[in-house]
Amino acid sequence: MAERSAAVRRTEESIARQPSAQRARPESLDETIHQRTRLAIVSALATHDRMSFNELKAILDITDGNLSVHARKLEESGYVRCIKRFRGRTPLTEYALTADGRRALDAYLAHMEAIIRATRETKTG
Repeated sequence: MAERSAAVRRTEESIARQPSAQRARPESLDETIHQRTRLAIVSALATHDRMSFNELKAILDITDGNLSVHARKLEESGYVRCIKRFRGRTPLTEYALTADGRRALDAYLAHMEAIIRATRETKTG
């Protein structure tokens, strides 16, 4: 089994230490995934085994530089794996969501759902 990244462990440990009411607080969100472009990348990769740089760029409608910077940040966090190869003589860069990335996305989504529930309970309570 792949070793979990330090970022995922820190996030899980931080959430586990918080009282349940604080777990739904926006300021404790995983900032790596919470950033809009990185969330879009991780979400797109969650629905595909892997995607090429150009596919991600087209789907997300972002520049080469913007995609490169955010993909690298996700790669450094252990959430995304970058695969570089050639298709014939043409270089091909592909990205895939790692197991840590999937866990981090699942934790992020659960956190967002908790925030939504807490907000609705406060609003109706």
